[in-house]
Amino acid sequence: MSTLVLALIAGAVVGLALGALGGGGSVLTVPALIYLLGFTPAAATTASLIIVTVTSATSLCSHAASGNVRWRTGLLFAAAGIPVALAAAALAARLPGQLLTAAFAAVAGLAAVRMLTSSAHEDGFRPVRPVRPVRAAGAGAGLGAVTGFLGVGGGFLAVPALVGVLGLRMRAAVGTSLLVITVNSLAALTVRTGGSTPLDWAVVAPFTGAAVLGARDGKRLSAAVTGPVLQRTFAVVLLCVAAFMLADTIR
Repeated sequence: MSTLVLALIAGAVVGLALGALGGGGSVLTVPALIYLLGFTPAAATTASLIIVTVTSATSLCSHAASGNVRWRTGLLFAAAGIPVALAAAALAARLPGQLLTAAFAAVAGLAAVRMLTSSAHEDGFRPVRPVRPVRAAGAGAGLGAVTGFLGVGGGFLAVPALVGVLGLRMRAAVGTSLLVITVNSLAALTVRTGGSTPLDWAVVAPFTGAAVLGARDGKRLSAAVTGPVLQRTFAVVLLCVAAFMLADTIR
């Protein structure tokens, strides 16, 4: 199978997961780039930031049109993550690929476990809770670290943080998380693109395009299949990917 076809298939799967789940789909980007398309861990995390930025920004426009983005809240949350994302991106560029892969596997495993133990797309009434600035800043900084270091959007962390720390309802949290992810990913990219890691644009460009189109189909899929079924299925796949990556780093 040609590299172009693999890039299109992988991008479509990533976009489908992102559109259907509202977060977490981009976690598949890095392993797909490494194991299917032959990228080094450093190049994969940089390319992933490009794919995540474009896909999240495109999805953000759709959610904004539906009124599901809390702009002020999202920008304040993202502001706490920008300095950390910049520092984490600079650090990641200097670390060995094996360490990056192991760290990514650990975060992917955490995402899978969280998806298996939480309810998907609950949008019932949630009491308004006071926002604690220190907790909000800490959550924003943590998300920025994950985005900058591993090249993933971190929607699986952003959505529960926006719900639990800032008291947003699920739909608003999903839409606002895309704003946070876009800002953090763009900030990390400013550091990564200044490095010496070459990128194969003949792979990155079609992967990104397929992900954007796949995200639209993912929204339709989420309307046809119940959220918990989608989330658990994706979590099992992600857990298998994380286990494979971890085994690959220690053999």
